[in-house]
Amino acid sequence: MSNDRVALITGTSTGIGLATAVRAARAGFRTVATLRDPARADRLREAGADLDIRPLDVTDPASVRAAVEGVLADYGRLDVLVNNAGAGHVGTLEQEPVSAVRETMEVNFFGVAETTKAALPALRASGGRVLTVTSIGGAVGQPFNEAYCAAKFAVEGLMESLAPVAAAQGVTVCVIEPGAVATEFVNNIGVDERLFAEAGPYAESLQKYIANVTQSFEGAQTADEVAEVILAAMTAEAPAFRIQTSKHAEEFVGLKFADRDGSAVQRMTTGWLA
Repeated sequence: MSNDRVALITGTSTGIGLATAVRAARAGFRTVATLRDPARADRLREAGADLDIRPLDVTDPASVRAAVEGVLADYGRLDVLVNNAGAGHVGTLEQEPVSAVRETMEVNFFGVAETTKAALPALRASGGRVLTVTSIGGAVGQPFNEAYCAAKFAVEGLMESLAPVAAAQGVTVCVIEPGAVATEFVNNIGVDERLFAEAGPYAESLQKYIANVTQSFEGAQTADEVAEVILAAMTAEAPAFRIQTSKHAEEFVGLKFADRDGSAVQRMTTGWLA
């Protein structure tokens, strides 16, 4: 691969973003690995890959603009944007302020919209592509993930609608849908004794949901396995719009798209709380 292709990846301090940045650099991309807090860049520096590490907070429009403008000033082009930055959130609507929902949307949806908008002029010029890491939670609504799934559903709607418009301008748009992935993302979603104590009438259902999730993560993919799928989408001549990263994710998303009246999904997710 020509080493003049430039990739900008968000959320690279750990997990999928870190693994994708390292793989992209080793595959020959000039890789700009961004993260909200530069103090968390140790793993990027220690990865043994040729990475250009820069700050980018997807919730700050000025930071987004500065990052994209900096890439263009230094490299003269941008070929791939990987929207990976995001934040998990566990809670249910009655038990939390709507501000918590807005905050989750801000990171997981508006941050993606802001970064994509900033990158599109450069991607039009290069005939590049936008790859957005969503989730199987962007296809199937999951208990106690109302805010998170709402944000991921919104991202999928944004990208599915944008894809044909962008394609008319020579830009490819894809969404990447991982299932359970063994990363620090899971440890940062705020599940602790306080959450259970404050769950009120939902406490029993929440305990059962968390037990189900814990079991599902026993067979989780690694971040490297997901990064391999993302790199394939970065380099494929004509990648699909919607790409699952595992057989489990394919089956999970496939259930939703075959479920015309929603009953199959409801049986499955209600069963997680039984």
